[in-house]
Amino acid sequence: MPTDHQAAYAAGSSFSAPPVSTSTEAAPVSPEQLRRAILTSAVGSALEYYDFAIFGLATALIFSHVFFSTLDANAGLLASFATYGVGFLARPLGGLFFGSLGDRKGRKYVLLVTIAIMGVSTTLVGLLPAGPAGAIGLVVLRLIQGFGAGAEQAGASTLMAEVAPARRRGFFAALPFVGIFAGFGIATATFSIMQHMLDQATILAWAWRIPFLGSVVLIAVAIWIRLRLRESPTFKALEGQRSVARSPMTLVMKEARRPLLAAVLMRFAEQGGSTIYTTIVIAFLGSVVAPRHGISPADMSRIGTTGALVATLSSVVTTPFFGALSDRLGRRTVYRWGAIFMLLWALPAWWMVNTGDPTWVTVAMVGGLALGSNSMLGAQCAHFAELFGNRYRYSGVALAREVGAVLSGGLAPILGIYLIGKAGGAFWVMGVYTVVLSALTLVGVALSVETRGRDLTALDDAVR
Repeated sequence: MPTDHQAAYAAGSSFSAPPVSTSTEAAPVSPEQLRRAILTSAVGSALEYYDFAIFGLATALIFSHVFFSTLDANAGLLASFATYGVGFLARPLGGLFFGSLGDRKGRKYVLLVTIAIMGVSTTLVGLLPAGPAGAIGLVVLRLIQGFGAGAEQAGASTLMAEVAPARRRGFFAALPFVGIFAGFGIATATFSIMQHMLDQATILAWAWRIPFLGSVVLIAVAIWIRLRLRESPTFKALEGQRSVARSPMTLVMKEARRPLLAAVLMRFAEQGGSTIYTTIVIAFLGSVVAPRHGISPADMSRIGTTGALVATLSSVVTTPFFGALSDRLGRRTVYRWGAIFMLLWALPAWWMVNTGDPTWVTVAMVGGLALGSNSMLGAQCAHFAELFGNRYRYSGVALAREVGAVLSGGLAPILGIYLIGKAGGAFWVMGVYTVVLSALTLVGVALSVETRGRDLTALDDAVR
């Protein structure tokens, strides 16, 4: 017997702004498949963010010494962060390609391919030679890594939104992103352990390669789990009704301009804030705060990596909490207050970072990441999936996420380091930059609509 969602779909029903569901609807899949989808999405997100986190940490701590040693300190750091930003430039291309593929071939197929691409490219970074030749290889592998990552998180959140019970969709859709913080936590812990056990010369000589080579273990585990995953029921409904779009990305660009613009802007404070509080803070501590206080850059950087680890572990709890809160209060309400908090937190947080005090640095990073950025992420996971119609949901979510990532997360490190250098190391520059990102996100929230409880088999977007 078809479910209510399937019956509505078969009748051609679609909604432009559906009411909040008041039913106690069960998940569209069995409890076993729901658990498997959670595990699959979480492990994939863990690998993706482990890959991006070790690259980001190595960018702040290692790459300028290993691959750009002929440049002065600031130029080497800028070159390293430019390499980091290259990955974000490739992500929209990956989002375009794999998002469209996911809407035509299914979620499972794409999630298998993207995890393999990301994992292999990350492992190969650990085999690069030092110097200019290695720098070229680093850029190439970063491009490949970004291309594969372009649809990974979009696929994970879309899949979970489509298999979760409607009344708890915010909570379940946020669970895969616990994997993000697990991945970041593993990466940060690895670097932190190396910094405490090995001297800087040993780390720069060979030990920095260990985190990259170790990603091969996560690849094997993720692929094994994903092979056992079943396809999303909403995609099967599309196939059953012969409504799979031949060119879903074209439809997104033509029919979903407002939800696309809203989602891109909503990424600015979330993704930009995440990058700022996990990479730029560490670089700022080592390059600006350490000389000012007469402390070695390595010692000051350790304060940053410890703060990032605490903030990441806190996010394991806060992200699904805010997802669950969006089930009760609404997606836009939670998102709006997260952006306002990020805006108000920006200048005080960077004052704390500028002190170089371990406690204040940790407080600043926990507030910025676990409470600010990830309050928005918790609501975003279900909200973005609910914004787009079923014919091109994967494409819409992937494109919005990755374009937003380029414009915020990709540019944030390069622009941030540049502005700090121009301002002579003034801390308030990054505070103002974060305020601007938060204001743009509030514009995105205003362009969006409430989507809590929306029928995901509907073909129309939530807002036009």
